[in-house]
This record gives sequence, structure tokens and C-alpha cells, in this order.
Amino acid sequence: MPHNASTVSIASPNLARLRGFIGDLAELLDSHPDEVRVLDQGAALLQRLVSQDDWLPDAFAQADPQRYQQFLLHTDSRQRFSIVSFVWGPGQCTPIHDHRTWGLIGMLRGAEDSQGFERLADGRLRPAGSPVRLVPGQVEAVSPRIGDIHQVTNAHADRVSISIHVYGANIGAVRRGVHDLDGHEKLFISGYSNTLLPNLWDLSKEPLQ
Repeated sequence: MPHNASTVSIASPNLARLRGFIGDLAELLDSHPDEVRVLDQGAALLQRLVSQDDWLPDAFAQADPQRYQQFLLHTDSRQRFSIVSFVWGPGQCTPIHDHRTWGLIGMLRGAEDSQGFERLADGRLRPAGSPVRLVPGQVEAVSPRIGDIHQVTNAHADRVSISIHVYGANIGAVRRGVHDLDGHEKLFISGYSNTLLPNLWDLSKEPLQ
């Protein structure tokens, strides 16, 4: 049977792509860039990663019928950034929430709709523009500076979607807010859906160059 992208992804994920992205992003942050440069150059790096679907280990691509999953793939040793796979079951969505740090969202499989919100003078929230649909290979940015409150939905009612998120912190440990349209905020810490990380550093099974 000929190999295809799905077969490669399940049998032998190309973790070199993820390692390369981690190294390139760390090198970018080592130069102490401002947020504009982080989001611009980081988006280009993430776009390159999510334009190939042969690297995400199957264990971090599993949907749950009850709620969306946030699998930690990597956290920088200084917690300057974290990388997660967001796995959406059919029709699943988040509450309206914020991040309180910069973030990049790249679509790997399926599609998702992101509805941004803006806060009015009286504290209430209202939709800011139309929902943005992400399809594989596309990247969107969030931050307190450019817009940090949104609600995200799997655009498909009949299949799983997966996006790769990069945040400027250990996002599973950040105190963030879930919001009602009337402006009420409830603080939360998301944590992660997994207890083990992918082993990115065992090169013994990879082809010798």
C-alpha cells in the first residue's frame, strides 16, 4: 500500500519539524524582539509547521466526546513560550475567554471559527467583526494589544479539527478569564489534557543523514 500523509503521521511522526520550530522560535526570542516582531516572524515559523501534517504524534491528536482537549507539546525551560495541540470534537467550542499573553494559532486539520469580542465602556462585551475561519496552513494572532478575547468553534459538525497554539507563557499555568456578555469574568487556570510529553529528543529511530 502506498504511503500517504495519514500513514506517515500515525506510524512515524516527523518530530524533526517540531524540534526545528522550537529551535527557531527560541532563537527568535533570544534576540529580545518586541511583540510586533514576535507575532510577525513567529507566524511565519508556525505557518511553515502547520503547512505539513506529518509530525503530530497520534496520542496528541485524540478528541474527547465531552470537551475539547489541550495537549501540551512543549514548554520552554524558562517558560517564555508553550506549544499545544488543540483537538476539537465535532461541533465543540470554547466559552468566551482571554489569554493575557501573545498567542499564535495555526490550523493543522479541519477548520475553526474564531469570534473576537470588544469591551464597551460599561464593561459589556460585543462581537468585534465577523468570525474568522482558519483552514489548514493559516495562522491567526491574539494578544492584549491587538485583541485578546474570543470564542472558538470547530467549524465542522461531523469531524475532528486540530489547531496548534503557541503562547508567550506556560499557558496551562496562567490565570485567565472566562467572560459573559454582560461583562462578568470568572478566573481559571486551564492546565493540560495530558500528563506526559512527546519525546522529541530520541533521535535513534530517525534516518541517518
